[in-house]
Amino acid sequence: MRIRSLGVIDDAVVELSPGFTAVTGETGAGKTMVVTSLGLLLGGRADPALVRIGAKNAVVEGRVAVPAGSTAATRAEEAGAELEDGVLLVSRTVSAEGRSRAHLGGRSVPVGVLAELADELVAVHGQTDQQGLLKQGRQRQALDRYAGDAVAVPLAKYATVYRRLRAVSNELDEITTRARERAQEADLLRFGLDEVAAVEPREGEDVELAEEASRLGHAEALASAAAVAHAALAGNPEDPEGVDATTLVGGAFRALEAVRSHDPALATLAERIGEVQILLTDVAAELAGYADDLDADPLRLAAVEERRAALTALTRKYGEDVSSVLAWAETSSARLLELDGDDERIGELTAERDALRGELGTLAQELTNARTEAAARFAAAVTEELASLAMPHARISFDIRQTATEAADGVEVDGRTVTAGPHGVDEVELLLAPHPGAPPRPIAKGASGGELSRVMLAVEVVFAGTDPVPTYLFDEVDAGVGGKAAVEIGRRLAKLARSAQVVVVTHLPQVAAFADRQLLVEKTNDGSVTRSGVTVLEGEDRVRELSRMLAGQEDSETARAHAEELLAAARADA
Repeated sequence: MRIRSLGVIDDAVVELSPGFTAVTGETGAGKTMVVTSLGLLLGGRADPALVRIGAKNAVVEGRVAVPAGSTAATRAEEAGAELEDGVLLVSRTVSAEGRSRAHLGGRSVPVGVLAELADELVAVHGQTDQQGLLKQGRQRQALDRYAGDAVAVPLAKYATVYRRLRAVSNELDEITTRARERAQEADLLRFGLDEVAAVEPREGEDVELAEEASRLGHAEALASAAAVAHAALAGNPEDPEGVDATTLVGGAFRALEAVRSHDPALATLAERIGEVQILLTDVAAELAGYADDLDADPLRLAAVEERRAALTALTRKYGEDVSSVLAWAETSSARLLELDGDDERIGELTAERDALRGELGTLAQELTNARTEAAARFAAAVTEELASLAMPHARISFDIRQTATEAADGVEVDGRTVTAGPHGVDEVELLLAPHPGAPPRPIAKGASGGELSRVMLAVEVVFAGTDPVPTYLFDEVDAGVGGKAAVEIGRRLAKLARSAQVVVVTHLPQVAAFADRQLLVEKTNDGSVTRSGVTVLEGEDRVRELSRMLAGQEDSETARAHAEELLAAARADA
């Protein structure tokens, strides 16, 4: 893996080879730049404070070896990334304004894609992770992770039933607690539907009635206009000498018809005038019929206005027009059926809720049994690891318990009603008995800082045997440890590095001595800019750094002898 960081480390290139790499340096030298850089590459939060003052952005780049066909390779290819000889290029840019961009295999991707790859590529552990292990929720997650499918399969079924039970219970609570409001809603809907049914509106009826009302209200004017128009077209019988349009057009047609054979153009005009004559005759006939059919009955007008008033009363309450009223009635009928069926629905939901509770109790018991079995194996494996970390008499165990409840939402497990949550009914707590005769106590109360570091490392080593990842990064997880315990931690990390890449940020020379390679992080200051540099230590340089870590004096003969002894012991152990 290759990490390049601008801003976090100025133009520094850190080569992280397979095996065990120790990152050391004086306090404040920027050793955690490896953790910071990897955190960015793996989708961590982008902090603009990482950008050096005066710079536009900070850039981190990494080269990650990804096996072909692995989950990480498949996900990267789905995101459009290209792998070069099994190597995946990852980069992250953070601007001074706080904007962040991510690239994967030469393709721009959302930062979330990097986070998805994180679980498959690197396990990062620091002192904050140790504090996380103190939380019971994290302890349960650790146990479930160790148990694998034995817990994952029933837990997935449990989660599905649990979500359905919550949905059913919520719906049942809503129906029962809002019974009065729902009854009032049903009464209002029923009253409205009765009003609509009493009027029996038809689609488009309001438009038809408006037109008829306008016609009836102006019947006299319409009849007069029709009579005048008819007289203009067909003549007035009471005025035999009057001239009408039909007579004039007829005369024009006859004049042209007499000579049309002499000129085709004039024949065409004659035909058009003939068409006009026919059209005028038809319109005149329709005007005569219109006047005869026109109903000026005031009783009909009153009936129309009364009907329009009834429709207006509906549109005032239930819609803008009759179409909207009919749509409201259809929707309200469906809602009323739903409300009127509350009693039946309550019965159905109650039966389903009881069945789901029974099923949830069975799955919860299966989960408890699987966790109990896995807890015994997990505790034994961690206890065995602690023996190799200078805690030969320590014992790890799990307390798996349930909380009894009288609440209505409890589930019955093994004859007791207990509290159920989204992850089961179990409360899982990791216990430590550090020495013979000491009672097992929660690690949050019974473990010192050094003991907690070793428990954390032991847990991760056990995970490495069951659910390995390619790279492990430990950020000062050996804090609070010294002497023989530190030597044992270095030895155990070296053993873990035989099957995975291990990177450790440490202050302990006993740990650094067991590394295959040691990197020194140093800061330099030219008066205006502070830069961090990285040096690979070999031979005499590594002895001097270990001497400094041991005694604070690089040239102390005693410290040098001790450093050489540590390196020799580490090489012999390998």
